Amino acid sequence: MEFSQYNVNALMYITPRPDLVFTEGSGMWLTDHNGKRYLDYLQGWAVNCLGHSPQCIQDALVAQSKKLINPSPAFYNAPAIELASLLTANSCFDRVFFTNSGAEANEGAIKLARKWGQLHKTGAFEIITFDHSFHGRTLATMSASGKPGWDTIFAPQVTGFPKAHLNDIASVENLISDKTVAVMLEPVQGEGGVLPASREFMQALRALTKKHNILLIVDEVQTGMGRTGELFAYQLSGIEPDIMTLGKGIGGGVPLAALLCREEIACFVPGDQGGTYNGNPLITAVGIAVIKELLADGFLASVQEKSDYLSKALNQLSEKHGLAGERGEGLLRALKLGSDIGGKLVEAGRNMEPVGVLLNSPRPDLLRFMPALNVSAAEIDQMIAMLDELLTQIKK
Repeated sequence: MEFSQYNVNALMYITPRPDLVFTEGSGMWLTDHNGKRYLDYLQGWAVNCLGHSPQCIQDALVAQSKKLINPSPAFYNAPAIELASLLTANSCFDRVFFTNSGAEANEGAIKLARKWGQLHKTGAFEIITFDHSFHGRTLATMSASGKPGWDTIFAPQVTGFPKAHLNDIASVENLISDKTVAVMLEPVQGEGGVLPASREFMQALRALTKKHNILLIVDEVQTGMGRTGELFAYQLSGIEPDIMTLGKGIGGGVPLAALLCREEIACFVPGDQGGTYNGNPLITAVGIAVIKELLADGFLASVQEKSDYLSKALNQLSEKHGLAGERGEGLLRALKLGSDIGGKLVEAGRNMEPVGVLLNSPRPDLLRFMPALNVSAAEIDQMIAMLDELLTQIKK
């Protein structure tokens, strides 16, 4: 089918898209309407933690769709209970509320923190967030985000989100007042350019929040579910937050996210929170299949091995081409380009023949890599070879 035969104008315009339609995917690979294949290092922005259309998700969807799809959140269902139990058994949290997107989970975390502040902090409502952070696209999560320019797009903002500087504990302490109820951060700022919070900063932040009796919220929409080599990124620092949000990888490609908290923080009452599709059995059955794969013997260790392999390969590429090095945690990594050639590399990689490579440039001077967690060493080598060729062409 020719691209011109697709009525793309029926879709609302929200971003420029290339003239191609993806029709199939398997593992690290996508195929477009012309039959061209692409090595995919976006994976839906870290969504497809097991790659495109893994067998375990296919099986879970087919099996559960024959049983029960959505009885309504007014009733219990077995897959939601099982997935919540798996999440709490493998984390420091006691309660789970399922949502459909990371933004919705973060919106819930904001509501939960404010409700806790009403009950325990005489109405404290401010949540300290960070410059260059990204927490979603609802009005509240955009206001919480530190993405440049977002304070004016849909003004006025939701108030109550003063901004600190990542890895600068003094900047956080200077913002704490009697209005402060929580601090919220991504353990690695993904959209901000793959900027990790240091172990020391995370530990100092936990100590500071305990000192002032305020909550620590970790937004693990991108870093959770094995992405950093641990099941959750907060575990890298040996701390226990009060609230955590998950999204992206938890569903392996289907719309699933979660809000988790410790027992003493779970203060919602009937009417405070809900959602028509939240925790439905079709989608939580997929979540069970995904987390069981991640918890299988050796899986998370293999993520760290592949992370070290990718990090080393990116550093070698950086040295060869005189770039600025790499950074990241686990299989969320960035190549610092040293100049604003990111967009050119993305386009040239997509247009490579006979096989393309899909890259992401959240900032013009940087590429971000979010492969499937079961990416092979051969697929890393292939991407590095393709990127080597692209860099040689672009930098001529």
